[in-house]
Amino acid sequence: MNYWLIKSEPDAYSWEQFLKDKKTDWTGVRNYAARNNLRSMKKGDLALFYHSNEGLCIVGIAKVVKEHYQDPTTEETAWLSVDFAPYKTLKKPVYLADIKKDKALKDIQLVRLSRLSVSVVTPEEFDHILMLGGM
Repeated sequence: MNYWLIKSEPDAYSWEQFLKDKKTDWTGVRNYAARNNLRSMKKGDLALFYHSNEGLCIVGIAKVVKEHYQDPTTEETAWLSVDFAPYKTLKKPVYLADIKKDKALKDIQLVRLSRLSVSVVTPEEFDHILMLGGM
């Protein structure tokens, strides 16, 4: 299993809306590195759900339920989409400020590649974030 982090601005698509929808297609990614990460995702992989711009925190875990396919929001074949379903809500949000202070997370792509909307998370980083989130 692989681990990921996906970002969404809460006013565009929040964790709460995701829970109501029970499933979503992750569309609109227009960065090649993020697209390559979508392409690498496998059914069953887990992704941390991060509220960007507002909140700046990891609030839950999503599960890949459908592997990559052509992004339906564009005719350009270079862009992909992946389907996610909510998996678990963290007991408490894990804020970016706390992640930046934590030595165990010093290399996490969320901090090192802050503009990347879909990033890789190591198993150790994933487990540490779950611990910080009360899981």
